[in-house]
Amino acid sequence: MARGRSVALRLHAALATMALAAVTGVVLSVPEASAATGGVTGYATQNGGTTGGTGGQTVRATTGTAIHAALCGRASSSTPITIEVQGTINHGNTSKVSGGSCNTAAGVIELKEISNVTLIGVGSGAVFDQLGIHIRKSSNIIIQNVTVRNVKKSGSPTSNGGDAIGMESDVHNIWVDHVDLEASGGESEGYDGLFDLKNNTRYVTLSYSTLRNSGRGGLVGSSESELSNSFITYHHNLYENIDSRTPLLRGGVAHIYNNHYVKLNESGINSRAGARAKVDNNYFEDSKDVLGTFYTDAAGYWQVGGNILDNVTWSSPGSENNPAGPDLKSNTTVGIPYSYTLDAAGCVPDIVARTAGAGKGLQVSDGGC
Repeated sequence: MARGRSVALRLHAALATMALAAVTGVVLSVPEASAATGGVTGYATQNGGTTGGTGGQTVRATTGTAIHAALCGRASSSTPITIEVQGTINHGNTSKVSGGSCNTAAGVIELKEISNVTLIGVGSGAVFDQLGIHIRKSSNIIIQNVTVRNVKKSGSPTSNGGDAIGMESDVHNIWVDHVDLEASGGESEGYDGLFDLKNNTRYVTLSYSTLRNSGRGGLVGSSESELSNSFITYHHNLYENIDSRTPLLRGGVAHIYNNHYVKLNESGINSRAGARAKVDNNYFEDSKDVLGTFYTDAAGYWQVGGNILDNVTWSSPGSENNPAGPDLKSNTTVGIPYSYTLDAAGCVPDIVARTAGAGKGLQVSDGGC
């Protein structure tokens, strides 16, 4: 799907009509409002496209319980809905809600066995504090303009297996855009991945987002034999102070372009178990082993072009270590079925700094720097 390159402010029009002083936890109905869904890009445009809650009711939620109540209050599990989120969502205000159109749980935002939903941060912002977003057996979901931080799999409190955003079990057509995903350490500190996709998750785009301060950026596939995940696009994201998995790919196809990688401490894009990655016009800075097959002898593949390596170091090849550098060369070709426009790699740090993350007005690249 073609995308214009003008700077877009896509916060949806209903915001101006909503009372910002809503009582905490109350879901406010705004009939006939529409979601800010313009600009979906990458593989999320394929397989019928990703529209989220377009055409459905819009509600406001200031607690996790209210988010669940909005899902459970729909006529069916596929009735379109846009949920505007404002404030801090945490364990104290996120409980299970029951209903025929939902399947929720306490201690996690559960998007399970549902479709046609947009979750978007508005107003002064939306922060999911130590509380993960779990997408399971679901499709046509959009998540925009939110922060998810410090989700733990061990210690207290725990949520979503330690993933900031996690998808698993027959998930497809998901667009995650302009979000901040953050941890405060690695597995030894209780954290897992920031953006994990497993068990037949397909047609996903992660765009204009920041992933910071984590041992693990994210994976596609939970093991070397779990190869059902594919067609993932990562573009205009910032990965900063990440030890590894930016991402880890097991099988499938990924398109990775115009991202800014800063301080990848151990390894970066890890293509393995037959995965094929098209890696275009990224800017890698102050990092180690930014692309290759690492920690396995199950080879993966890559097609590279236009990337900039700025103070990147490389380890020596070994039986379970196949770095793509220092002389980056392609070892496969990857066809991309959608239209896209590459920014010059040299402009990527500036463009990503201006546009990526929550609270940036959903701005996108204008092609300049």
